[in-house]
Amino acid sequence: MALNHVLRNHAFLHGLPEAHLAQLASLATEVTFEENELILVEGERSRAFYLLAAGSVAIELRTPRITVCVQVLGPDQAFGWSALLDHQDTLFQVRARELTIALRLDGARLAEACHSDPTLGAEFLRRTLRVVAGRVKATEVKFAEMCGVRLAD
Repeated sequence: MALNHVLRNHAFLHGLPEAHLAQLASLATEVTFEENELILVEGERSRAFYLLAAGSVAIELRTPRITVCVQVLGPDQAFGWSALLDHQDTLFQVRARELTIALRLDGARLAEACHSDPTLGAEFLRRTLRVVAGRVKATEVKFAEMCGVRLAD
């Protein structure tokens, strides 16, 4: 899978200037996860931001007694937003649901790129906030579902 092709066509990055895509390409590594492989473990230090290229992952909320799938993500979606925050532990567990290919962006280097290029930083963080908002909404829906409440669409 060609790294530049994936970046150029990924929905999360759609519309970014070529210079920003080139900058992100220098931070990206293609990674593959096997079915059921844990990618992020809740409570561990966040170190990477991921752009899904193929396959799917489950975003899970884990307690000592139960693990609940909050959201399923597929190609063109992103996860690992806590890697952009200084010394932030991962809030959700992420598990591959099938053979999954993603681009892994090193969190520390990505945060530095966002700080050194305010235009890239503002745009990347705006897009990341959409991911966070989606995660909050998915958690709200799952919690309501577990309580037997149907939320209005």
